[in-house]
Amino acid sequence: MSEEQTETTSKDSLIVTSKVKAYIKSKGFMTSGDAIDGINEEIYRLIDKALERTSANKRTTVRSTDF
Repeated sequence: MSEEQTETTSKDSLIVTSKVKAYIKSKGFMTSGDAIDGINEEIYRLIDKALERTSANKRTTVRSTDF
């Protein structure tokens, strides 16, 4: 699958929805139906940015400092 195809199709969830909802609830808030999708998209952006930094540093191992 090309990168373009990945952008146009829905992405796999990288988070545990129940854990995210429980955390939000523990802080006294509610979770809207689209919040999980937004969080998942942000996770993809964070990972992609870390991958760019890793590559720029001529490494193949992503480190915590890449985030």
